[in-house]
Amino acid sequence: TQRLLAQHVRNHAVTEGHDCLSRMSPSSVSRLLAAQDLQPHKVRYDLERRDPEFDAKRTEVLCVCQQVEYILENEEIKPLCDVYLSYDEKPGIQAIGNTAEDLPPVTGEHSTIGRDSEYKRHGTLSLLAGIDLVTGEVIGSIEERHRSREFVDFLKKLDAHYSPELRIQIIVDNHSAPISKETNAYLESRPNRFEFVFTPKHGSWLNVIESFFAKMTKQVLRHLRVKSKEELKERLELYLQEVNENPVHFRWKYGLEN
Repeated sequence: TQRLLAQHVRNHAVTEGHDCLSRMSPSSVSRLLAAQDLQPHKVRYDLERRDPEFDAKRTEVLCVCQQVEYILENEEIKPLCDVYLSYDEKPGIQAIGNTAEDLPPVTGEHSTIGRDSEYKRHGTLSLLAGIDLVTGEVIGSIEERHRSREFVDFLKKLDAHYSPELRIQIIVDNHSAPISKETNAYLESRPNRFEFVFTPKHGSWLNVIESFFAKMTKQVLRHLRVKSKEELKERLELYLQEVNENPVHFRWKYGLEN
């Protein structure tokens, strides 16, 4: 605080040879800081780039996005191309229930839904999802956990979903499941079927599926109340079904010009 700064200056002014500062006041500290545009009472957080391969990995991800753009601009080559997916997990989706019934809006009284601030926790679920960057289709699995076992099951789901002649390229983040022993054992049983493109460390913002998760949170999860985990799973499955009835192409633009 400015009071403590002023006290520190007064305590050390004489020993440091600045007798004139021995009567420093908090208001004087405030004026000095303002004159130098300094705000030591505030903290701004940044994230240092620690991945030495950041640029190379980012380029690999952007190359996939560039290939997708070319395919979307040339519809006739779609059937001949690989599958391009953006994948990630959304763990810890809470099944939250009301402790009392919601109150509907009433004209002239209150314009919004009334809801008790207390709630019940029924547990959590994890959504493993990949968005097809060419078709916009979202392929998802709703699981109790998100271990390597569930990731392998998701790969098997993709394997059954797409034609066996196609290679499936998947943009993934740097978590343990894609490089685990269990995953590698499955990949060896399906040679040349899957190819992973890893985002840089702290580069999950390059993964298009994050935009889908943000949209889902805003449209569905933010105010969702359910009576059980089973109901939460049903609601999530219904949302994925509705999304795929009118799929949206998430077209990445950042960095493609270079």
